[in-house]
Amino acid sequence: MSDEIGKKKLGRGLSALLGDNVAADYSELDKIRTSKDVPVEQMHPSPFQPRQDWDQEALQSLADSIAEKGVLQPILVRRDPKDNGLFEIIAGERRWRAAQMAQLHKVPVIIKDLSDVDSLEIAIIENIQREDLSAIEEAEGYRRLADEFNYTQDILAKQLGKSRSHVTNIMRLLSLPVSVQKMIRSGDLSAGAARAVITADNPEKLAKKIVEEGLSVRKAEKLAQKKPSNRARSASVPTKDQDTLALEGDLSAAIGLKVSINHHAERGGQIIISYEHLDQLDDICRRLSRHVTGESVEDEAYEGDMSSALDEDFH
Repeated sequence: MSDEIGKKKLGRGLSALLGDNVAADYSELDKIRTSKDVPVEQMHPSPFQPRQDWDQEALQSLADSIAEKGVLQPILVRRDPKDNGLFEIIAGERRWRAAQMAQLHKVPVIIKDLSDVDSLEIAIIENIQREDLSAIEEAEGYRRLADEFNYTQDILAKQLGKSRSHVTNIMRLLSLPVSVQKMIRSGDLSAGAARAVITADNPEKLAKKIVEEGLSVRKAEKLAQKKPSNRARSASVPTKDQDTLALEGDLSAAIGLKVSINHHAERGGQIIISYEHLDQLDDICRRLSRHVTGESVEDEAYEGDMSSALDEDFH
């Protein structure tokens, strides 16, 4: 990671990154800068956006509003680094999608010269501050900021106005099996109930039971605390202390995979990282290797490994 990136301050939002004295929701940008109309086919989503899921019903509602009133809030774009004739959407992809549904051929935009690093930071910060993100998307945003800008959970919590426990608990969801994460994305499993199954012997089985029976968070927690009676197992596996469990949770949150610590007072111990498929193994190897070699975010920006889709309510 370069010195420039390492010194970047998180949480500045658009008002600082754009160099304008604007409100946090950047709704005054069009009053400060003149917008111009750009054909929708000359625009495309940013590769840096964490948004993955789109509510089609909400998009249609926005499209109906745009068809009647037009796009009231200009879309923030930058020129495509690889094709100067195209524009990359930094903020406002939802409006762009809805405008196409409303059969608009052009939309108002504000063009800003932004680096890949600034575009990435804006996309993540603006998304994780939205209320309609799924807990998994929020967690992925936190992990992305931690990976790309080398921020600890304490710094993330402080700069984003979240509690340290909130950041930790949300990021721990990434240690759950992919199938359980899909339940959270779809809204079938709440984040509270999901946190209860993280330490379960079979998180997927327990999550399915919670969803199928419509259990409350409290009932889910009680169910997760029930361990199968096995005296032999109890005798051979010592109970972990709270410090060890807390450390397991922190490590799981940091790397997004389940981590188990087996500590033996007199003979050291083991840290076990569990993965479900090769993609997860490749991801953890890549991120660990990058920390060792000091690879910068610019070096990785063109690998095509970025999530997509910034969702904005303003139009």
